[in-house]
Amino acid sequence: MNLKKESRKLFPWVYFFFFYVFLLVSARVQPSEAATKDSPKGHVKLQNHLLASSVVFPVSGNVYPLGYYYVLLNIGNPPKVFDLDIDTGSDLTWVQCDAPCKGCTKPRDSQYKPKCNTLPCSHMLCYGLDLHQRRPCLDPQDQCDYEVGYSDHASSLGALVTDVFPLRLENGSTTHPHLTFGCGYDQESPGPHPAPPTAGMLGLGRGKVSISSQLSYLGITKNVIVHCLSHDNGNGFLSIGDELVPSSGVTWTSLALKSTSKHYMTGPAELLFNDKTTSVKGINFIFDSGSSYTYFNAQAYQAILSHIRKDLKVKALMETKEDKSLPVCWKGKEPLKSVYDVKKYFKTITLRFGSQKKGQLFQVPPESYLIITEEGSVCLGILNGSEIGLDNYNIIGDIFFQGIMVIYDNEKQRIGWIPSDCDKLPNVNHNRRGVLSKEEEYQRGFSLIRWLFAGTDSSNKKDGEL
Repeated sequence: MNLKKESRKLFPWVYFFFFYVFLLVSARVQPSEAATKDSPKGHVKLQNHLLASSVVFPVSGNVYPLGYYYVLLNIGNPPKVFDLDIDTGSDLTWVQCDAPCKGCTKPRDSQYKPKCNTLPCSHMLCYGLDLHQRRPCLDPQDQCDYEVGYSDHASSLGALVTDVFPLRLENGSTTHPHLTFGCGYDQESPGPHPAPPTAGMLGLGRGKVSISSQLSYLGITKNVIVHCLSHDNGNGFLSIGDELVPSSGVTWTSLALKSTSKHYMTGPAELLFNDKTTSVKGINFIFDSGSSYTYFNAQAYQAILSHIRKDLKVKALMETKEDKSLPVCWKGKEPLKSVYDVKKYFKTITLRFGSQKKGQLFQVPPESYLIITEEGSVCLGILNGSEIGLDNYNIIGDIFFQGIMVIYDNEKQRIGWIPSDCDKLPNVNHNRRGVLSKEEEYQRGFSLIRWLFAGTDSSNKKDGEL
């Protein structure tokens, strides 16, 4: 039978049906397959128009005493649940790996078990990591190794793998894309705080290997990330996609596109205290959900601390060195129970992006930069980044994000924010599984990503291979 001639008998709607099926199938292509095929731009736009939705996760955690926020994510077939730190300050998602696993906090039955699904070192996503491998890619079929480090000196070593991520979308459909992530078999956390009890990290940075970038490439979601962290009870939500972005009321500022950094860095801003200038201007900020606290450089930190101390001279609080929870703390006549008990003694801190007259204001009320410790003191959740090597960086961490919907719009290269009730999870059955016990809590420092350049291993030994 001549298939070409026979096909002419099909009615036009049949052509449309097969074309639509083709789009559905192509949206579920593995990154390793999709990366080797160049799709016309028009096809990608049409695919996004037909299929793009959002996926929403409940968020658990707090700034203090836990020190991080996490979501539950299904990986594999059959699916297995993993609790992952949400981190817009790094690209790579990784999970503790049964390979065997060193320095891991999870028991073997809670680790990810690879199934001959490592990514070859010749794959574009391996190069897209912007990481130097432990050894050169001599054989294109060798596994793709990674080594990432964070500025709190924690690190993860492992290999890239691909597996199914079952997701339920906001449009009511389900999808099972194959995504690339790290299988971490050697974790280290030499800092002053113990290793996190979570299974790994959910990387939501701007690089190609981030989960949001991969979902966008497949046409499943737009490359837009939304998180909303509650003030009081550790609730919140995380969304990948643009369906939860309000149509009005959002304050937007542009990302610093000329920066060599792949972080969510904004343009220069001015620091205000109580709506008055501190004379600190022209500083850039990185929005990093992987950081518990906010870090200012020496100039900005000393300016804001000076204003706060001056403002508290005649108040009912006294600075104390007895509470070691954070560098700067105050105590009252009686142990404090809530930040709202002392909110009246502090003023709003404002970051003004853009011009003085038409600038975009990121306002931080006292309850979003103070914590109440277990000893009943009130402490400043803004730290001096210059003391830990962040002279040229200012990091906005989770403490500033409380009570605000923050939007990382990679489609339009901008960041937005709007005050929100983060206790209400939109359009999702709020599943609170996975809340960590008191014994599992830990205090984690900021997680601004710092790529580690590993030495070349010239030997033939392939230690650590999965």
